[in-house]
Amino acid sequence: MRTSSHWIRLAVAAVAAVTLAGCGLGDPSGSDDAGGGGGTEVKGKVSLQTWALKPKFTAYVEGVIDAFEKQHPGVEVEWLDQPGDGYSEKVLSQAAGGTLPDVVNLPPDFALPLVKQNMLLDVAGADPKLGADYVEGGTAAYTFAGHQGTYGYPWYLNTDVNYWNSTLLTRYGLDPKKPPASLDELIAAARTVKEKSKGSVYLMSRKPGLMDFANAGVKLMSEDGKSFTFNTPEAAALLDTYRAAFKEGLLPKDVLTETYAGNTKLFSSGTAAWTTAGGNYITSLATDNPSLAPQVVSSPAMGTPPLYVQGLSVSKATKNRATALALARWVTNAENQAAFAHLTSIFPSTKASASDPFFSKSDGTNAGDAKVTAFGSLAKATMLEPVQANDAIKTVVNQQIALALNGQAGSKEALDTAVERANQLLKD
Repeated sequence: MRTSSHWIRLAVAAVAAVTLAGCGLGDPSGSDDAGGGGGTEVKGKVSLQTWALKPKFTAYVEGVIDAFEKQHPGVEVEWLDQPGDGYSEKVLSQAAGGTLPDVVNLPPDFALPLVKQNMLLDVAGADPKLGADYVEGGTAAYTFAGHQGTYGYPWYLNTDVNYWNSTLLTRYGLDPKKPPASLDELIAAARTVKEKSKGSVYLMSRKPGLMDFANAGVKLMSEDGKSFTFNTPEAAALLDTYRAAFKEGLLPKDVLTETYAGNTKLFSSGTAAWTTAGGNYITSLATDNPSLAPQVVSSPAMGTPPLYVQGLSVSKATKNRATALALARWVTNAENQAAFAHLTSIFPSTKASASDPFFSKSDGTNAGDAKVTAFGSLAKATMLEPVQANDAIKTVVNQQIALALNGQAGSKEALDTAVERANQLLKD
């Protein structure tokens, strides 16, 4: 953890290191059809809205804004920060009322409704260097089926890493230096743990979901993003595999019930020997279970790593487009993202960050190793779940998966029902 003075110095240092003039920000055609004022000069007043960063990160954000205003004399940034609860509804209300801030923190699933209403600026069209400066998965997260363009600067990222209880693996005859790297290997190892622990410890402790289907090569949605398509033979085969594992007792019985604690909690309690979590999980585990944390080893996620993204979008109705674009790029540049990462458990989205030793070199601890593993995974990480899969849709999918795993429905039957109901929810 760095001191506030450290990252304020980093933000100020970024003034000298990064010059926004000449970045080509603005409407490349010179027309004003993408928003209010289409000029290319960075000046005037703009608003920046973040999501639940006050008060913990107040000094950081103010430092970034101060540095931006020093870089551009005469520019004034109004910072708005909304509470965590009800943020999506707040943004939709702002959009409907014509008060959407110039630059607004939106994860991709919050951005999509505004893209459908033509309320966000295509930042790839306005900023030709977007693709060259940010990791591909991050920018791809803000491209949406049926809509041309990219509707956000990726801000900060995370992904999943495998975590293993090395003590339990060793106790039950497995090598923690060579943990399972595929589903087949995981199931075989789970069988070994079950047999040698006499059923007191599990290796597997979660049921599959949409991300598992995606990693099995299943196409989750149609090209136009208007319907789900995951009721395929490949998805059914995956469910069959999990159903057999569940019937064999390789997963906890309550994994299908509302009493399920979650595989991370089961891991923390020592009931399960494997979990997936973000790149900085061991650091938080050291607080929750300090005796377990030193025993944990990490490995890359199986298959394609999932990508979790927060970003900054620009309102299409902004009256000060050039300044809004410059501010979004400034907040998300490598220096300012690195400073943010020193304060909290996130990873930067810029390609320039790949050479930053804070992320790319371990300090020799198991937590440092996990952080490097996660950071190295970001280059190939993608959003495995479609942004259209909201909580209601995932609830329907999970219910049908549970029915398939406990034998109350055939795998293909459950998937057909899940797709039918999910598609109906898309239309509602």
